[in-house]
Amino acid sequence: MARPVVAIVGRPNVGKSTIFNRIIGDRLAIVEDKPGITRDRIYGIGEWNGKAFSIIDTGGIEIDGEDVIMKSIRMQAELAIEEADVIVFMCDAKAGITQSDEEVAEMLYRSGKPIVVAVNKVDNIGRSELIYEFYGFGFGDPIGVSGSHGTGVGDLLDAIVEKLPELEEETYDDDVIRVALIGRPNVGKSSLVNAILGEERVIVSDVAGTTRDAIDTPFEKDGQRYVLIDTAGMRKRGKVYETTEKYSVMRAMRAIERADVVLIVINGEEGIIEQDKHIAGYAFEAGKASLFVVNKWDVVDKTDKTMNEFEKKIRDHFLFMTYAPVVFLSAKTKQRLQKLLPVVQHVAQQHALRIQTHLLNDVVSDAVAINPPPTDKGRRMRINYVTQVAVKPPTMVIFVNDPELMHFSYERYLENKIRGAFDFEGTPIRIFTRKKSDES
Repeated sequence: MARPVVAIVGRPNVGKSTIFNRIIGDRLAIVEDKPGITRDRIYGIGEWNGKAFSIIDTGGIEIDGEDVIMKSIRMQAELAIEEADVIVFMCDAKAGITQSDEEVAEMLYRSGKPIVVAVNKVDNIGRSELIYEFYGFGFGDPIGVSGSHGTGVGDLLDAIVEKLPELEEETYDDDVIRVALIGRPNVGKSSLVNAILGEERVIVSDVAGTTRDAIDTPFEKDGQRYVLIDTAGMRKRGKVYETTEKYSVMRAMRAIERADVVLIVINGEEGIIEQDKHIAGYAFEAGKASLFVVNKWDVVDKTDKTMNEFEKKIRDHFLFMTYAPVVFLSAKTKQRLQKLLPVVQHVAQQHALRIQTHLLNDVVSDAVAINPPPTDKGRRMRINYVTQVAVKPPTMVIFVNDPELMHFSYERYLENKIRGAFDFEGTPIRIFTRKKSDES
């Protein structure tokens, strides 16, 4: 199910990122130890009272150009208005209402979106009276919070959750593969969508997507049904979204959540840049099947080594997604386009693959026999058994005598052995270690 989106906006230095980190807690810590993922996230997952939502930290977006501060504030507010279901308007209790605050408030008021005013830096009781000034915005009760101490964050989350909409999602049969294309601007996503649909010429219909400015396009190829989740919204209102590449993430995130397979499109002519890692990281964190699509391959000067060298660069830059296959093609000339959908179908199958428990245990037992777990202060981890508890992505639970003894490197070793036995190409694997509760 797609999650509603919450955006935190406000002028610089009011504590947006601190509150963002408070809300997402340690969720990102799960992936930060994976090599190759950049850590300056601007998008995360929050949950409160059983309701999950996506949250955008607009404070993580840097914008170059003249009058940087005012331009940044204005564009952050535009971003929130465009993308969010609920907007947290962050202000500073110590500074009071500034002209910049008033300009943001005016834009938010015109948006008609649900607004929650959070007044940060209410670090003690003496400052609690400072929040009354912010009633003047007319957005309802302002909520005093302290990013540094964490006070008031629960009240803020209560107010956010109260305003969250219930999203309805278009449902498809289980055998339909939902495909999203993501990537920074100008890598050729739109051309690739058109090439895929133009090649097949069997579009069933255009169905309005549940997310803003998105269109779901069902089609069929060789008996397999697909739905393209078009992120064309990325290309609308170009003056906003072409100014900074980081804005491409905002449009991609909802498409990622709804997809089975994510195509991470890279410009073969320009090569890999840091933003490609940001965007790919969201597909990884969402646990989606993924593959890299190197577009514009027709204009690349090539030798017999060029393709292997480019794939090696992908492996070096995306160490956290070594499982993802790479397809080189040209949307413009349709060169190698026929190779794409078979790979999409294959990784979708791997994403939904379920392995019988006895087969998993045979592989893990052999892996342990070849390379036993290392000792820690004289103690050695003992693996009792392993079982798969979920698919999309395949999720394994390993029951051991003491989960504290499971080292990251040994977990990676077991993952590699499982991949070697069962493929799982194109999909992340989630592995959790649990203590066996009824040891004999």
